[in-house]
Amino acid sequence: MKNYKRLYNWLAILLPIISLTACSKDFLEKPPTDAIVDANFYKTDEQVLAGTALLYSKVWFDYNDKASYNLGDFRAGTAFSAYNDRGNVLFNTTGNTPENGASWRSFFIVVGQSNLAITNINKYAGSGVSSNVKKMAIAEARFMRALAYRYLVMNWGPVPIIENNLALLSDTSISRNTETSVWKFITKEMREVAADLPEIPLRPGRLTKWSAEGMLARFYLTRAGVASNGSGARDQSFLDSAKYYADRVIKNSGASLLKNYSDLFLFPYDNNAESLFSLQWVYSPGAWGTQNSTPAYLAYSPDIANGDGWGGDKGATWWMMKQYDGFVANATDDTLRGRTLDQRLKATFMLPGASYPEITQTIPGGKQKLIFPFTGTDNNFLSIKKYVTGKAEDVGGQSASQYYGNDTYMMRLSEMYLIYAEATIGNSASTSDTKALEYFNKVHMRAGLPEFILPLTADVIFKERFVEFAVESMAWYDLVSLHYYNKNKAYSILNSQDRGLFFTAPDKFPNPTQWTISKTPWATTDRIINANDGNFLLPIPSAELSQAPNLLKPPVDY
Repeated sequence: MKNYKRLYNWLAILLPIISLTACSKDFLEKPPTDAIVDANFYKTDEQVLAGTALLYSKVWFDYNDKASYNLGDFRAGTAFSAYNDRGNVLFNTTGNTPENGASWRSFFIVVGQSNLAITNINKYAGSGVSSNVKKMAIAEARFMRALAYRYLVMNWGPVPIIENNLALLSDTSISRNTETSVWKFITKEMREVAADLPEIPLRPGRLTKWSAEGMLARFYLTRAGVASNGSGARDQSFLDSAKYYADRVIKNSGASLLKNYSDLFLFPYDNNAESLFSLQWVYSPGAWGTQNSTPAYLAYSPDIANGDGWGGDKGATWWMMKQYDGFVANATDDTLRGRTLDQRLKATFMLPGASYPEITQTIPGGKQKLIFPFTGTDNNFLSIKKYVTGKAEDVGGQSASQYYGNDTYMMRLSEMYLIYAEATIGNSASTSDTKALEYFNKVHMRAGLPEFILPLTADVIFKERFVEFAVESMAWYDLVSLHYYNKNKAYSILNSQDRGLFFTAPDKFPNPTQWTISKTPWATTDRIINANDGNFLLPIPSAELSQAPNLLKPPVDY
């Protein structure tokens, strides 16, 4: 990891001449002008690797900053904000919602910069660049472009496929491409990328063949539903492909599940054995955009942060708490009571009285190891723990206000186990396949839960995914995947979620043995959303439509 981070520190010197400001409102009119294009630059392996290094961080910054959890978790109902980001929480995201525009802009920056990297490497890479590095760098750019399109098509539906931004200078007819075309394009891209990436990362944190094959497992599982055209039956050949690639990654990648789930988010966790692909952030004061800013908005208080800590009204939804085994609702469904053996809860959300010795907490008169406070009388929040690593003193001085160095997971090995299990169930009601159950239990029992006994159903898999990946910006895309082949079920899940205020009381403080969670009686509005055909996909950002009216054209095949 040190070599990789050193490369990023070197790149920070280049940032003043790499502004990354294009590819936003006018992405259809002109190519980005903010990449290294000097013919004298791509002359060594190190320079070529530097040319693609920012594809692991800065180009994703606007999405990662706040939009990732707004779309991935707030819209999905796994987490919420009581007073901010309400458009996303209440499922009425508009063309002017900031996170909508930030995501669109970021994904097309990824596309534009990936396209330019491919062009520049092909055009300028000299004889001093090894063929393996050249091939790998181009594959990195194609991987990032395909992944960006996965996010684009799942959020906005038909979008324009752009492989050459320079060609757009003379093309005034470009329009959106159909969802089927986008999925076909990115699957083909990822298959070719998998053949060009190395089995072992060239540098820590770099993509591998297994990163690409893991994405293929993810792509094929979703594409199986896209091919159904809403019929309810997924394409069996694509389900088989999802199983095939997931199994290959499990058996051949060398990746392994961490023994303790909580270790996934304990500093320093970057590029651990379970990570198949992560965004590579660095603590780089002064180099805005290469750092991880998200913890600033998730940490519940400045008491555990570095002059930021603005997440005091963010936390688990009532519905999310019902997903953890051990919390039982009363007959009127206004109170939950209990505890869970599931270790993922404490690693994801903070409940009153829970302790976190890895984080320092400022208290009147001094400091202590964090004990999450018990506050309020009729409402409080189960704040977010994931990605929150504490004060600078907790991470060897490697953090400051809005500047954190911990990476963002984009794909973990546990997803491969669950993809295999879900693809095995496929169009059936359940499965008794012993291998699928074995793989499911690898994830389930790692969390401290007892062995799950057959039959394994799709609902069981969905619940496991919601709990395993909460606050990792995954839940929304699970619901979109479901929506492709069973939109009524997707709406049913969303419209059954309670997203309102509640009060959580421990039986003792600190170190409670159970909690009682009661809905706030006066907070009767905005508890339930109405997901439907008219608001499920995101509207194209208004600023983009004003600059690129071609986006209003009917989509065509690519």
